Amino acid sequence: MSSVTSPPSPGSPVPTEGPTFLGQPRMLANIFSVELWERFSFYGMQAVVVLYMYFTAAQGGLGGDKATAVSIIGAYGGGVYLSTILGAWVADRLLGSERVLFISAVMIMLGHISLALLPGWAGVGVGLLLVAIGSGGLKANATSIVGTLYAAGDERRDAGFSIFYMGINIGALFGPLLTGLVRDTVGFHWAFALAAVGMAIGLIQYAVTRKNLPGEAHHIPNPLPRNRYGLAVGIAVVAIVIVVIAVLTGLINPDNLANLVVIATIVAAVAYFAVILSSNLTPTERRRVYAFIPIFIASAVFWSLYQQQFSMLTIYSDTRLNRNLFGWDMPIEWVQSINPVFIIVLSGVFAALWTRLGPKQPSTPLKFTLSLVIMGIAFLAFLPFVGTGTNGTPLLVIAGILLLFTFAELLLSPVGLSVSTKLAPERFRTQMVALFFLSVALGSSMAGVLAGYYDPTNEAPYFAIIGGVCVVAGVLLGLAVKPIRKLMSGVH
Repeated sequence: MSSVTSPPSPGSPVPTEGPTFLGQPRMLANIFSVELWERFSFYGMQAVVVLYMYFTAAQGGLGGDKATAVSIIGAYGGGVYLSTILGAWVADRLLGSERVLFISAVMIMLGHISLALLPGWAGVGVGLLLVAIGSGGLKANATSIVGTLYAAGDERRDAGFSIFYMGINIGALFGPLLTGLVRDTVGFHWAFALAAVGMAIGLIQYAVTRKNLPGEAHHIPNPLPRNRYGLAVGIAVVAIVIVVIAVLTGLINPDNLANLVVIATIVAAVAYFAVILSSNLTPTERRRVYAFIPIFIASAVFWSLYQQQFSMLTIYSDTRLNRNLFGWDMPIEWVQSINPVFIIVLSGVFAALWTRLGPKQPSTPLKFTLSLVIMGIAFLAFLPFVGTGTNGTPLLVIAGILLLFTFAELLLSPVGLSVSTKLAPERFRTQMVALFFLSVALGSSMAGVLAGYYDPTNEAPYFAIIGGVCVVAGVLLGLAVKPIRKLMSGVH
């Protein structure tokens, strides 16, 4: 690959010709790589930390109960995406996306180091907090930077986001495999240390190449006036003090954490939509924001099922799944790598399909409709294996169910990232991406709440109700495709 053309100045069109990476803008490779290593560390840690919280002390864990563990991991997952608000606001008002991404990567690395070095629940608390805030800042801004690589109307955009998504899943594949193997052989803290090393590699790579990003990636779209800096700092300090007091007095505790994150996310989402819609938007921008509301809701429904891979499915893999391979029990965490394998294989297929179809490809609302129906069917597919007993579900069955997860994910997640940049008003470019991640926050925290109701001894109602509701939600969205497309005002 030869050097890129001169980066465009903020607001100027992005060149559509020149050196490419898999047919996409060359600098997609940069963000592809840093996101790969961030996901390596993120999923490598997340696959281990649930087990760390509920395994006994003799097994190297903290001896907590499973309900508390899934509540914490659900709240943590929601917190990651909830913190995209902070990362997006700092990018749009203070530092720009590129700088926030770098700072966030440093925080993630420090979080993994905390999990590796600090003992007991203190390490869990400090580590998960740093990783949550850092990952939130990195995710919104990495996605926003990818959006700056494409001119308006560039039909490669959805394909480019699918390739970007493939990088995410390469990291998601190898993270659980390697940290799971390390946890199984030398212990939890070495696994957390490996996640820190992965993030350090990504950080070094990004530091070396960040100067080559387009000028738009450094641009601050809506700078905060200097006379309002004091107000922003004051609000931040008050918020931190309130949270600390709530934790110390027991108002916030592990048992109610996921529910509180659900409430906070709903409030934040409503406030975010209100702020954007009350701003000085053009009529077209306003219609597109309204079109984003049903997309937001559909996304939240999807993620409330999908994110149970890290809560309910972890427990299912420990207690209900036959993990024996030719006399060897594979690590529990390795189940988390099945979905990324499918993503890696199929991302290119979906990207090629969208590129080939161009303007004839299904609209975003229709893709979301198909995603919800398939995701609901995936949960219903657990039903034939209810009552098969301890480790009674074949590994091949879970692989098939996770293949359905993958089809649903590829129809919604990279497409959702893409459409958030296409529907975004100019002044709220990064914050609109954060709004999409708020739907992921809501779904992730709801996944923790729902997983608390999972009972391995009475599974049928759980899978039937959740799967059925998701299918119905998909049908309802399908009935609303035409009015949503009208509001999208030309965005496909």
